[in-house]
Amino acid sequence: MSADTDRSETEAEIMEATYRALCEHGYADLTIQTIADEFDKSKSLLYYHYDTKDEILIAFLDYLLDQFTVEDAVEGGDSPDEQLRALVEQFLPLSPSDEQREFQLALFELRSRALSKPAYREQFTRVDRLIHDAFVDVLAAGIEDGTFHAVDVDETAALLVSTVTGAMLRRVTADRDVTTPTRAAVATFLDSLVVDTEED
Repeated sequence: MSADTDRSETEAEIMEATYRALCEHGYADLTIQTIADEFDKSKSLLYYHYDTKDEILIAFLDYLLDQFTVEDAVEGGDSPDEQLRALVEQFLPLSPSDEQREFQLALFELRSRALSKPAYREQFTRVDRLIHDAFVDVLAAGIEDGTFHAVDVDETAALLVSTVTGAMLRRVTADRDVTTPTRAAVATFLDSLVVDTEED
């Protein structure tokens, strides 16, 4: 096994340890030690690859983005309409697990770092672009095959991204159910996009 492969596997294990520690402790209580506690190898390996907690977290966000593909979020054989709804479910599940809730909360704690830290801003710009492009690709495919009415895909994707991320933020920062009415409104909007095949 090459040194590059060893390094890649070690870094992947660090990212997995970071995920577990972030879900358990959130950003405020996260330290290199809490990450090391989730890491099967020595703490010195963390410092070999990263000097600070923020360096690990920036690498973690980069790692997450590199792992995500639209193909993982939707079924290839589904219609564009089904895929669009699957994306909404992926980013704004109606009944998230405790782990999903903890991770979403941690992500918004990290997003707040983008207010003053350019490296975080760069990664969350990538996050928003990735989600936006996922919606664009499915919308464009649906327009091309006649599933959806012709709409401005960039504007429609921007609306969906803002709606989904806004609802995610409100869910983890307010003591009320915002997901159910938001998902109902999004479903109505998606219904309006679908071409009625019974129309003349």
